[in-house]
Amino acid sequence: MPPRGAAAPPATRPDRFTLVATGDILAHDAVIRQAAADASGVPDRDAGPDPFAPENDGRYDFGPLLAGARAVTRGTDLAICHLETVVGEDDGPFTGYPLFKTPPHIARAIRGAGYDTCSTASNHAMDDGEEGVRRTLDALDRADVAHTGTARSPKDRDRPLLLRAGDARVAHLSYVHWTNKEVPPGKSFLVNELDPDRVVADARAARAAGADVVVASVHWGTEWQEAPDRQQRAVAERLTASRSDGRRDIDLILGTHAHVPQAYEKVNGTWVVYGMGDQVAGEMTDPRGQLGSAARFTFTAPRKAGAEWVVTSAEFIPHRMANDPLRLVNLARAAEAAAFDPEDAAALAAVRKAVLGRGADRDGLRMGR
Repeated sequence: MPPRGAAAPPATRPDRFTLVATGDILAHDAVIRQAAADASGVPDRDAGPDPFAPENDGRYDFGPLLAGARAVTRGTDLAICHLETVVGEDDGPFTGYPLFKTPPHIARAIRGAGYDTCSTASNHAMDDGEEGVRRTLDALDRADVAHTGTARSPKDRDRPLLLRAGDARVAHLSYVHWTNKEVPPGKSFLVNELDPDRVVADARAARAAGADVVVASVHWGTEWQEAPDRQQRAVAERLTASRSDGRRDIDLILGTHAHVPQAYEKVNGTWVVYGMGDQVAGEMTDPRGQLGSAARFTFTAPRKAGAEWVVTSAEFIPHRMANDPLRLVNLARAAEAAAFDPEDAAALAAVRKAVLGRGADRDGLRMGR
């Protein structure tokens, strides 16, 4: 079966490429209200139109919310997002927590923010059943954003997603441990379940289809817990230990779901990001739910054909979602300002502490901007 794929912008040096990934895009009610307010030209989401009313006429602009991501995606060869929610019909109705249906306009904003591909396997993937899965993939297709983790058919599910980054072909895989609503019997293809044996099999199939680098996005862990839980550590150990012909099967693991920043760590010589936190989220009772990190890795080609591409640079870029209006703030860049907002300073310290909680700085992880 031929692989799926999309082209990324060419690398400045074909013997290396840079990948950046970010955490959960979670469109709470406040996020939908902000998108409606921004579309109307009234940034105050409480003074703008009611986004859940029929007379809103389908006007939503998520671009301003995500504009802060462009400084991170710009200049990279492959940018990966995690769209945690499914989208609704073009004219609604739309809902936030607990069963999400996001305006499909989010897909255009994701592309506008510079993303090439999104993982879509999450515990909310079945919030609107099979139709929600199909609508979401249709919206991403229309926006020219590749996707992996949910599928319309067994054939689509089994076809590996290969993306070009410089001279490398990068496979992007996506899995979730469980879903809030059950997957219909006989339709397991709709959402990729996190089964380590299946992940390894998919990685090997992607390698056979021509992948030079295999990236696995994994929706896992315990919500609101900064330390990786037992399941995360066990799965990370299993996946990073898997090798074929002396070559690792999976080259990078990107975690989501916990809604708080979690640690980065090298496991069996492979980088594991246990959790990137939330990229987009409404105001929560726990402010950590609006904190996250972007993960940026540079891979360099092997000198010998068929050998492993290796990570030669590893960075995290801390961010938070500011309120009133909701906007993504690059905390590393904010720290360079003459007047560093105390709330930003506290957020940066919290993200740094979580990210470095398992000693990743000793393996060369640095803060980027």
